Amino acid sequence: MPEYVWFDPDVRDALAAWDFGQACRLIRLRGSLRQDDMAQLTGLSQAFLSMLEAGSRRLTNIDKIVEFLTGLDVPAELVALPLPQSRANALQPPRDQFAGDADPTLPWTTVRMVAALDTAVGDSTMERRRFLTASGIALTAFVNAWDSTEAEPLRRAAGGSRLTNELLDGLQRTTDSLRTMDASDGSGTVASLADRHLQFLRHLMVSTSYDEAAGRRLAAITADTATQTGWFVFDSGDRDRPLGYLYAALRAAKASQDVRLGAGALSYIAIHGYSTGTPHHAVTAARRARDKIKKLGTPALEAMLLTRQARGHAKLGERHAALTALGQAAELCAQGRSEHDPHWLYWINEGEIHGQAGSCHLDLGDPRSAVASFTKARQALNSGDHRTRGLFLSRAATAHIAQGDVEAGCATAHEVLDLAETLHSARFDNHVTSMIRELQPVAHNAYAQDVLERRAAMVATGSRT
Repeated sequence: MPEYVWFDPDVRDALAAWDFGQACRLIRLRGSLRQDDMAQLTGLSQAFLSMLEAGSRRLTNIDKIVEFLTGLDVPAELVALPLPQSRANALQPPRDQFAGDADPTLPWTTVRMVAALDTAVGDSTMERRRFLTASGIALTAFVNAWDSTEAEPLRRAAGGSRLTNELLDGLQRTTDSLRTMDASDGSGTVASLADRHLQFLRHLMVSTSYDEAAGRRLAAITADTATQTGWFVFDSGDRDRPLGYLYAALRAAKASQDVRLGAGALSYIAIHGYSTGTPHHAVTAARRARDKIKKLGTPALEAMLLTRQARGHAKLGERHAALTALGQAAELCAQGRSEHDPHWLYWINEGEIHGQAGSCHLDLGDPRSAVASFTKARQALNSGDHRTRGLFLSRAATAHIAQGDVEAGCATAHEVLDLAETLHSARFDNHVTSMIRELQPVAHNAYAQDVLERRAAMVATGSRT
């Protein structure tokens, strides 16, 4: 069993509560095992394990409990039972997964925040790839530290020009402009600009003087910018580097003492999780963020986090949990924005909720419901958010095709290709490729042939798709 499984907080909680059905499911998912694999390890039948996970059977015999735990090599310190100690030493986090100042277990000080920014923008000599691709350990450690660590006051009275509110206003406007450009044109046009902006913010952090209020505001703009840059890099097709920006954003959010910014960073960590084969990370990140903002009166922010959680549940095949989260998101969205919702969350609306619902239905194998949700999303999305429209339309086309309605699927596919001629988003390009792949089995159909020929012509003339 991979070591990182035993550092997952949900696994630890389930074992501490003797909830062996939940523990079995979580360990299997975190360890990327099948129930047959679990049966071979524990000596329990696959049928029994299936019922145990479903809650229709319980594990109560002490001998069987010990057999289950020792078969999985559960560390003795995680369960209040006299298990044989299979390790010479107590379980220790594999710290070599982290390098230098990026270790999330180190104090969350201004110095560490700057070091994390150095790592994100490329000024660090750390082996970034080894750190950023560490299995859930990095995520768990960062989320736990962000959740529990006290922020260090941000005051810099050393030499350097004084940081003014006018400059801070301009810096926030730059970040907001980059966000708007990304929504309309795609990340390909703004990723490098955002990276330079983040480097300048890092420079201001270490070379200007400011009081605590200005320092916290600078940290807030830095957190917002690091989160957006991480998203731009991910949308540009890089799956490894975004986490460096998002971990830096968590540190900056902690320094700003604005928990909403930390929740925003976690929402993008959730997207990264369900998009890269680790949907349980999406659920963990979204849940922890919701726990931190639940008393702030931010219905739009909580609705957005619920959609991220729902996507994780859907990828895991957890239909009831996904639909419950979507229902809660719709109810919160219907309340409207409150004065406490962050300004950077202007894009959350009914169309976004319907679109995420459609994506969940598609992942859950229900194309009919997916089509209905995407139809509602089309009617309610912001007109200027071209990439989101393109993403949802590509999934809608896939849902139509899966439902057997090739004509409707192809009509929608043409709309997608219209957007593909101007959008610069590797993530959107991947969706277009997946959509085209779904048409291959019906390539004999005249409507499908038309789409496939247009696609081939776009590729031949050097279109991004």
